[in-house]
Amino acid sequence: MRFTRSKRVIPGFGLTMGVTIAMLSLLILIPLASVFVYAFRMSAADFLETVTNSAVLYAFRTSIICALLAALINCVFGTILAWVLVRYDFPGKRFLDGLIELPFALPTAVAGITLSKMYSTTGILGKPLAGLGIEVSYTHLGLLVALVFIGIPFVVRAIQPVLEKLDPQYEEAAFILGAGRRKTFFRIILSELRPALLTGFGLAFARGLGEYGSVIYISGNSAKEHTQVVSYVIMQKLNYMDYASATSIALILLIISFLMLFFVNMVQVRQSKRTNNV
Repeated sequence: MRFTRSKRVIPGFGLTMGVTIAMLSLLILIPLASVFVYAFRMSAADFLETVTNSAVLYAFRTSIICALLAALINCVFGTILAWVLVRYDFPGKRFLDGLIELPFALPTAVAGITLSKMYSTTGILGKPLAGLGIEVSYTHLGLLVALVFIGIPFVVRAIQPVLEKLDPQYEEAAFILGAGRRKTFFRIILSELRPALLTGFGLAFARGLGEYGSVIYISGNSAKEHTQVVSYVIMQKLNYMDYASATSIALILLIISFLMLFFVNMVQVRQSKRTNNV
C-alpha cells in the first residue's frame, strides 16, 4: 500500500508552531506579564489603597457603566443595521456596508476630536441640542456617543454572518403556523442570533472599557463631574512616572476585559458544539 504525503503550502508544524509561539510571546504574553511584574512590586496594602482610591473608583464606575450602556445600545441598533444590510437590496448598500468599518479604520484620536467638535455647544449637532437643554460634549452623554461610535462594528459584524445563513423558510413556516411578527422574531430569529449578539456585546463592552483616544476629548476629563475614564487615570499616573500605580489599575482593567473575552469565547464554543450537533 502506497501512502501519499500531502503537500502543504506553509512549512511543517514545528516551524510554524515555533513562529506562532514566538510572535505570541513577543506581542502578547511578555507585555501582559510585565503588567503583573510591575503591579506585584507593590505591597498588598499599597495595591488596595491605589485601586480603591475614590478617583480611581469613580473612573472605573464611569468606564464600566458607559461601556455597558453603549454595548446595549449597539446590540439594538447593530441588529437593525445587520438586518437591513442582509435582508434588503437598495442603492448604496455596499457603501453603507463599508461605512460600518469606518470606526476601525479611523484613528481614535481623530474620531474623538471630530465628535467633540460636532457635539459641542457651537457644533453642527451640539448647537440645536444645546438649544433644547441637552449638552453632549464634556458630559457622560458624550462618552456614551463616542463608545457607541467605536463599538457598533463589533455587533454588526458578529450578527451579519448568522443572518446570512439563516434560512427565511423558518420565518415563513412560523407565519403559516399562525405566529405573529413579534413571536417569530423572539422565538425563532432572536434565538439564533443570541450567541452572535452576546459575542458582539462582549467585544463592544471590552473595547469601550479600555478606550482612550475617542473618549479623551469628548469626556472633558473632569474629576468634579466624574467624567474621567480609567484609561485617562492610567495615563495620568504614567505622566507622573508612577508606573506601579498605573500598572495596578491596568491589572484590574485587564482582569475585567479577560473575563469578558473568556465569556465571549465560551459562548462561541457552546454555539459551535450546538451547530455541529445539529
